[in-house]
Amino acid sequence: MNKSSEIGVLKGIGAKTEQLFHNLGVYTIGDILLHYPKDYDKLPPVTSLKELLSILETKTDGSLMSDQQGTNEKRMTVAITAAFATRIDKAPFVRAARNMQVTSLTLQEQGIKAELVWFRMPYLRSTLKVGQWFVFLGKVSLKGHILHMEQPQIFTPEKYQDMQNCLWPCYALTAGLGKNKLSQTVRQVLEELNLSIDYLPEEIRVRHGLAEYNYAIENIHFPENEAALEQARRRLIFDEFFQFILSAGMQKEQMEDITNDFIFPPLNSSQKQTELSAQQEEEGLWADRVMRNLPFELTGAQKHTLQEIRQDLRGRKVMQRLVQGDVGSGKTIIAFLSMLDAAQAGYQSALMAPTEVLALQHYQTFTELCELHQLHIPVILLTGALTAKEKRRAYERMQLYSNAIIVGTHALIQERAIYDNLALVITDEQHRFGVKQRESLFQKGMQPHVLVMSATPIPRTLAIILYGDLDISVIDEVPARRLPIKSCVVGKNARHTSYEFLKKEIAAGHQVYIVCPLVEESEGLEMENVTDYAEKLKLELSSGTVVESLHGKMKSGRKNLIMEQFARNEIQVLVSTTVIEVGVNVPNATVMMIEDAQRFGLAQLHQLRGRVGRGEAQSYCIMVNTTDSEKAKKRLEILNQSNDGFFIAGEDLKLRGPGDFFGVRQSGLLEFRLGDIYQNADLLKAASEEAGVLLREDRKLTAPEHEKIRIHMQSYLDSQAEIVNL
Repeated sequence: MNKSSEIGVLKGIGAKTEQLFHNLGVYTIGDILLHYPKDYDKLPPVTSLKELLSILETKTDGSLMSDQQGTNEKRMTVAITAAFATRIDKAPFVRAARNMQVTSLTLQEQGIKAELVWFRMPYLRSTLKVGQWFVFLGKVSLKGHILHMEQPQIFTPEKYQDMQNCLWPCYALTAGLGKNKLSQTVRQVLEELNLSIDYLPEEIRVRHGLAEYNYAIENIHFPENEAALEQARRRLIFDEFFQFILSAGMQKEQMEDITNDFIFPPLNSSQKQTELSAQQEEEGLWADRVMRNLPFELTGAQKHTLQEIRQDLRGRKVMQRLVQGDVGSGKTIIAFLSMLDAAQAGYQSALMAPTEVLALQHYQTFTELCELHQLHIPVILLTGALTAKEKRRAYERMQLYSNAIIVGTHALIQERAIYDNLALVITDEQHRFGVKQRESLFQKGMQPHVLVMSATPIPRTLAIILYGDLDISVIDEVPARRLPIKSCVVGKNARHTSYEFLKKEIAAGHQVYIVCPLVEESEGLEMENVTDYAEKLKLELSSGTVVESLHGKMKSGRKNLIMEQFARNEIQVLVSTTVIEVGVNVPNATVMMIEDAQRFGLAQLHQLRGRVGRGEAQSYCIMVNTTDSEKAKKRLEILNQSNDGFFIAGEDLKLRGPGDFFGVRQSGLLEFRLGDIYQNADLLKAASEEAGVLLREDRKLTAPEHEKIRIHMQSYLDSQAEIVNL
């Protein structure tokens, strides 16, 4: 067994369980090691049945919801994770139900009654002996005035006390695959897999106080204590940054010597627009004509960025440029105008978006612009959601029209996507694509120009590190026609007031986004989830208001349909995870309400806020802070002070120190498994320095002392290529 072995080689994993692992993106032994815990739990303190009853009654009273007419109340089911110790005074009872054996145990303490149930575990009848003390751990809920617990774990009081100081991993799960099975699988791999040879030279580890790899991988999953967990995280985060930066540097070395063989018509920047005759305007550059006829004027930052791009297209070397622009700064029109230059020169251009919803939106926008300005340029859409017939038609058109504008998702880099004369490739929201994905699209043409775009506000010092293989342009102005979004931070007790405000906006014909951190209820995490929240809102809002939910676990066709319905105002309230954070444009949406806002990084909150404020009406962002933490209040207050994403990113960097490893993760940024460019800025800079030294000394890593790094990086790049082809 090695890291490339399929997960099915492990004991206890049959075909059905193997498919469940595939649902999590785990295909190999190596994948399971990289399926890091998303959080860690400590066992809750032991409490009494009386205390549990009091807590649950309070929570249940707070969950009463009225129906639309306000005549009836619905009691929402409330459950908490808890542990209690008790002496058993009555033997368990085993009965048959639905072709299974159900073991029930009734407990009483100070007049409080509890019922515990286990399925397919009849042997517990001999384990749970009368007169002995046990600790029961699990989800507790109320049925009437009786405490109810299903499938609780069982411990002796001594064993539970020993385990209370341990950290227990919480993994991302899928239906049918529980945390115990996943933990057992990881333990099995760690026990049976041979130790890995650490590719990182000892002098680098010593210089930066980094743990050895095998120690790190074991303690990221099953930490001995908090200190061991911090050491493990530091090492693995350094690895993520080091690999990413080193691969980008190697890419830059390959690109620097590539000359520009594409011929673009010269820019006529000296001639003023007012001096152009009708004939000159008709014969001039299409991009210039479109700019003159837009219903708005580009900002100074947009004009400067476009000028840099257009000069690159006509330069001596192929373009490698990043456009960083805040949410709503107008990057899409810059991409379109750049693609017009390619089309007029007789070349194809391709824009790759991270989601099908965003790709479809770009396709519709570009098609409308071409029709509006009477430009007879084929615009082609290619995504995984297309039917086989639609894909065949797209492939045919890609080979038929040598000046087409092509828009799509990862489907653009699949084997069957063949281009004719591809001169410009654009990746939208660059942080969603790795260096390898970008390179794969680059290889589809004869060394085309590359433009990457991102709305993620990253301070320039960090952007230079992360995008060291690219020239950087910044669009730091927002179009004057857009009203600033009004923001506020409220506590959870202000939800009723917030709902009343939502009702007023909906009554005015507007729409609302609500973002929750979870898809569904998760054990041990007291946070709002999309599934339950959508049902709660259906009771809270009027019957004429359509509420729908959206999350990443849905099939792409379903997600696309929901977003299209929301765009047409057939859905008034969309309850979603952060799947809507990137690029979606619904001008009629005026309210963004973010639950458990303290769980998100500021840059991500700013991205979410940018989904509203895209029309002429005043827009609002309501952030619900569900903690009493002063630090959380201070962080969120930054968003009240400014709508400038770059200012917010800089302030976030100041507030969040590198040691805050239990802090909020910037889950949208570059999608590192563990690393956070703000929280771990010290490791990012250290990794950049070490990668820079290595490339200066031996840019192709051919020296004998760099053999382990070269082999490791080849494996890393191969794994990135596999991600492209999934």
